[in-house]
Amino acid sequence: MACFSATQLHALSWTSSLNPNFSFLAPKLFYYPKPLRASFTSSNVEPTTETKVSSTAKLRELCRGHVPDHVIRRAEEVGYVIPTEVQRLALPFLFSGRDCVLHAQTGSGKTLAYLLQVLSAVDSQRAAVQALIVVPTRELGMQVTKVARMLAANPSECDSGLKLCTVMGLLDGGMLKRHKSWLKAEPPTIVVATIGSLSQMLEKHILKLDSCQVLVVDEVDFMFNSSKEVSSLKRLLTSYSSSKNRQTIFASASIPQHRRFLYDCMQQKWTRADVVHVHVNSVEPMPSCLHHRFVVCNKREKNPMLLSLLQRDSPESAIIFVSEQSEKSKKEGTAPPTTLLVDFLRSSYGRFSDVSLLEEDMNFNRRAASLSELRGGGGYLLVATDIAARGVDLPDTTHIYNFDSPKNAVNYLHRAGRTGRKPFSDKTCFVTSIITVEERFVLQRFENELMFCCEQLFI
Repeated sequence: MACFSATQLHALSWTSSLNPNFSFLAPKLFYYPKPLRASFTSSNVEPTTETKVSSTAKLRELCRGHVPDHVIRRAEEVGYVIPTEVQRLALPFLFSGRDCVLHAQTGSGKTLAYLLQVLSAVDSQRAAVQALIVVPTRELGMQVTKVARMLAANPSECDSGLKLCTVMGLLDGGMLKRHKSWLKAEPPTIVVATIGSLSQMLEKHILKLDSCQVLVVDEVDFMFNSSKEVSSLKRLLTSYSSSKNRQTIFASASIPQHRRFLYDCMQQKWTRADVVHVHVNSVEPMPSCLHHRFVVCNKREKNPMLLSLLQRDSPESAIIFVSEQSEKSKKEGTAPPTTLLVDFLRSSYGRFSDVSLLEEDMNFNRRAASLSELRGGGGYLLVATDIAARGVDLPDTTHIYNFDSPKNAVNYLHRAGRTGRKPFSDKTCFVTSIITVEERFVLQRFENELMFCCEQLFI
């Protein structure tokens, strides 16, 4: 781990405890050696020579000498001129080749930070997979692939004979036969992959990571906390590649028990021993443009209460989050709660011509078609499970409704992060929870852990 001043070490006394059930399958008793305290936190920290960057420096100045100029020009064209805090703090470490854990809120600029490092490290003239970005969902993978291709595209004034930096989206539900042919014929420079499709390619030796310079795992807490993905992810980190031969970057808006995670990173050799923890906005994880509200009712009144809220707010575009269907309910043949709510809204709420649905059990093509329709323009009302809480980018969303309470503060954070995403907008957006009297203490716990205030509405 990095070594910093006493002031820096003192700043690390704040410890995340968003999810007490979060586990990385390590022993229950831990001894944290002193170097582990050297996580880099943005709050109350004196910058070292290695991290000293002017707070007024533009993104171009920060990237000069590391990132190809045409990549910076592309970023500037879409409005990325002034670096965000996580970019300002993390990029010097990333450009130096250090392993990093990027820990900052949704919409803080983590994706651009690691993509700039990826594009600084790869050589587009070399036919080999040099960077791998692992994501938990197809939707997030599509978003990252789109941004990577936008940044990597060579401008017209460049030498026409210069080989382009190619980006492959190896995502669940994609055409794996086409990807196999592509990988065998001429490997892409960068691969963005979901763990399921990636594992297939690695097990069949179609994709090789011998030349991988940078490995990124996005939404790392979500992936390590998924029983379906954790074993495959660990094999990727230790068997299919070695931390000695690559730069490893982990990113997430929330890393509960982050000290324990950093300990595991070193002990399990997922990263090198000098891994740096860049933690931004530990005290204020919620964007200031979000206004949090709640209404109290009994369970039988939830449907009419939601209808009253929609009629009162007249949202331009909204996402309504509903709990996943329980296994018991599935066995009994009961309709999913998402379907029941969609049917109710379609029959009761006339402002939107249709109500869209996004849930885990939908196949990838239906999910992609649903999102494509929403991005086509105009207002929308989307009923979704927590699959939409990570990676779904609908920047026009103005309202979030928690029809069912999130399981924990991490899920609240990610649901809330689906709104207030429109670039360079200071428009107020709303996150409204419909809760029972018994759930009030849960919402208060979220307020304490995420440090926001929730206003009660009386309807």
